Amino acid sequence: MSISVRVIPCLDVAAGRVVKGVNFLNLRDAGDPVELAARYAEQGADELTFLDVTATVDDRSTTYDVVQRTAEQVFIPLTVGGGVRGAEDVARLLGVGADKVGINSGAIARPGVIGEIADRFGSQVLVLSLDVKRSDRMPSGFVVTTHGGKRETDLDALEWCREAVDRGAGELLVNSMDADGTLAGFDLELTREVRALSQVPVIASGGAGALEHFAPAVEAGADAVLAASVFHDGTFTVGQVKRALADAGHPVRFAGGAGAE
Repeated sequence: MSISVRVIPCLDVAAGRVVKGVNFLNLRDAGDPVELAARYAEQGADELTFLDVTATVDDRSTTYDVVQRTAEQVFIPLTVGGGVRGAEDVARLLGVGADKVGINSGAIARPGVIGEIADRFGSQVLVLSLDVKRSDRMPSGFVVTTHGGKRETDLDALEWCREAVDRGAGELLVNSMDADGTLAGFDLELTREVRALSQVPVIASGGAGALEHFAPAVEAGADAVLAASVFHDGTFTVGQVKRALADAGHPVRFAGGAGAE
C-alpha cells in the first residue's frame, strides 16, 4: 500500500500577515495569507497550515477572519494553530473553516485537553505541534520548547510525543527549532526518532532549503513535509517539490494536473 506524501506550505501569521524569520527571530513580512494560500493551492499543495506565531488574545479575531477568508477561496485542508486552549477554541476554528486544529502550549499547560478535544471531535482533527530543540538535559537529547523556542520546558520531546498520541493526538507536527529557517535541511535524526515511536502520521518541519532536502525527510519516516520560506520567497514551487519526491521514488499526488513545472 502506497500513501501519497503530503507537501504542506506553512503560513506563520502575525496580525493578519504572513511572517518568516530564522529560528523564529527577526520576523519579516512575507505577504497576505489569503493570496499566498491561493497560490499554493494552485501549485498543488495537499494541505495548508496556519500558525498564529503571536497567539495573543488581541490577534485572535484577526486569525479567525484570515481562516474564514481563506477557507472561502481555497478548497484544500487547513490546519490552524496558535492560542488553542480548549475544545471551545477548536469548535470556533472548525466553524470558520479549519479542517484540523494544532495545539502546542495549551497541551503542555494542560495535557488532559488532548483527550477532551479528541473525544469531542475525533483524533483526526487534532494535530500536536511541537517546537523541539536539542538538549543534553533530556534522555532523548531533545526538549520541547515554548514561546517560539525561547523557553525550554521540562518535557522530553520523545516522551511527550508518546504521551500525546496515547491521549488522542491524531498527527504530530514536529518542528526543529535548531533547523527552522536555516535552509540547511530537516533534522533527520529527530524525524527518525519520532517515527519509531509514533503510530500516527508525522509531519517534518524546519530547515527545508533545497529540493534535495525533502526526500531524505520522507526516508527518515515523515508522512508529510512542511516548509515556509522556500515557498514564500519563490525558491521553488510545491510542484517542484513533488517532482523531486516522485523522482526519488516516493508517491505524490499531482492534483488537477498542477505542479510538475
